[in-house]
Amino acid sequence: MKHFINLRDIPSKDLKKILKDAKIRKKARQKLSNLEVDRDVPLKGKLLIQMFEKSSLRTRLSFYLSIKQLGGSTLTLRPDELHLSKGGESIEDTAKILSNFGNAFMLRTDDDKKLLEFKRHLSVPVINGLSPSSHPSQILSDIFTVEEIKKKPISKLNITWIGDSNNVLNSLIEASVKFSFKLKIGCPKSYRPNKDIMRYIKYTKNKILIFNDPKKAANGADVIFSDKVISMNDKGDKIKKLINFKKFKINKKLLGYAKKNCIFLHCLPRGTEVDEKVFASNQSKVWEQASNRVHVQKSILLYCFW
Repeated sequence: MKHFINLRDIPSKDLKKILKDAKIRKKARQKLSNLEVDRDVPLKGKLLIQMFEKSSLRTRLSFYLSIKQLGGSTLTLRPDELHLSKGGESIEDTAKILSNFGNAFMLRTDDDKKLLEFKRHLSVPVINGLSPSSHPSQILSDIFTVEEIKKKPISKLNITWIGDSNNVLNSLIEASVKFSFKLKIGCPKSYRPNKDIMRYIKYTKNKILIFNDPKKAANGADVIFSDKVISMNDKGDKIKKLINFKKFKINKKLLGYAKKNCIFLHCLPRGTEVDEKVFASNQSKVWEQASNRVHVQKSILLYCFW
């Protein structure tokens, strides 16, 4: 049984195999509609149980379609409807029930410890649909999108992140180690990655450069990633944060420091961190990025089931 919680815990060869399978499956579906099942029906009779403790649009829709296209079914639970939150039932007891009824459990949570606690007690695979420290399914599908558009391995590209040091960036940093690509980060000095991630960077000796000047971060980039500056996890002074990130706004001028064929990716939802002219430009590939979640998550499910 294999879980999908953090990219750092999964061997590089397995991650590359997931992307290879996603590429094959996407190509095979070119003439099929969203709800038509893959011809090999690999997960017929399987049930994916999902639980969302945080708001979700793309993750919710893409996992629903992922299991459907593989021939299985999905059941979405709301935490406020369960004894887990209302009746004081333990994670251990909840996990045992989930294991009896479902074949895999996808959790989008506001607590990393809760994710690990479920892993400890489940007898079926657990998939991280987003946690405060990690968003692995998002970044793996982003790599798929980059390689699909650029038609070359991400290891041969210059990748830049401009924005807050959040859970999505944490997973991108882990991916840079697993896929051996250069990563430059542009953020204000007080918004650098946390101590755990900095230790991970030091331990893996990966080529990650952090700049407090967004122009230096964007210089020579093949791909620029960003995310909403004010995220679901923010509990601090939001006005102060927006002021601190003002010069890190991604506009045409900043994109001018990157390569001419640089593409822009954003996991959505967006905020003031990106100019409308960039977001709506030909360099923006955010809609392809979002739709590719389905194809990669199908292969993540297959990785966990087999």
